[in-house]
Amino acid sequence: MHLRTLLTVFCILVLLANLGEGARKGGGRRRGKHRKMGSQRLIFYTNPRRKEYYDNENGAKIIKASHFDYEFLLGHKISFICAAKGDPRPRVTWFKDGIELHAHPYLQITEWHKGHDYIKSKLEITPARQMDSGTYDCEANNKYSIDRRSFKADFGTLS
Repeated sequence: MHLRTLLTVFCILVLLANLGEGARKGGGRRRGKHRKMGSQRLIFYTNPRRKEYYDNENGAKIIKASHFDYEFLLGHKISFICAAKGDPRPRVTWFKDGIELHAHPYLQITEWHKGHDYIKSKLEITPARQMDSGTYDCEANNKYSIDRRSFKADFGTLS
């Protein structure tokens, strides 16, 4: 009985210590339990290593990206921008509907490097066709973390 009481007290202390370390405000993609409190979002990490991974100061972070909803005209150009920082410099990968994109005659990926920790990537599709509608993702990753943004593209009509 005495051992069970000690174990219970130990578990409560560990839980309280993790809540103090694991709570953070802000948004973004994080895996863990979270609660909304007013305009703040508190995240309680279920595993202490997740906090080290997602909150690493050298981790890849997307700092600028195109708008989520994009309406394009058939035959025109589609452009998406994604800029990221991290140390070492992140690698940017583009996806369409979950499949990695590679350059081809109608799709061009251009990258610019600034300093040792910044990358800007641009995805251009020209001419745009109906089959180019879908969900595009920009993923920045380095050895510390991964960050991802999604863009929805659909064709419109001239009114």
